[in-house]
Amino acid sequence: MPAAHVHKAKIQEHLQELKDAIAIGIELRPATIGFHASACSIELLELYLHKTGKIPIGAQIKHEWFKRPFPGQKIIPLAERKLKMEFANKTDILDLLYTIEEKRNKLIYGKSEKSDIKELVETFTKYKEILLKLLLEAGENLEDANN
Repeated sequence: MPAAHVHKAKIQEHLQELKDAIAIGIELRPATIGFHASACSIELLELYLHKTGKIPIGAQIKHEWFKRPFPGQKIIPLAERKLKMEFANKTDILDLLYTIEEKRNKLIYGKSEKSDIKELVETFTKYKEILLKLLLEAGENLEDANN
């Protein structure tokens, strides 16, 4: 597992890339936005779960785990199987991650509409607010992450 300072450096890098892509124009950088929103989301969650002792050192979270389950699906969703532990706002966090990953794949590999990019940015912003609050409560302040 990367040390907290490595997670924080990666988070700052992803946030800067998102800020730059948005400044250039979201419709001009959909793949950049999709990639960095997804990667930053995973880094934030990993940092939080490591900081709170919910996952052991060396454990990694993969973005592929967050494929939205089908209604009535009988198999437990992969995210639930991999993240069996309870943590604050888990249902909301997983739901936001499902949306981020759906949009990520469309923005990176498909033809995306401006509405898809806007939805991803809005979803990521909500997600980031939740995780930054949880990280702060756990004693980890990412002061530059709100910009």
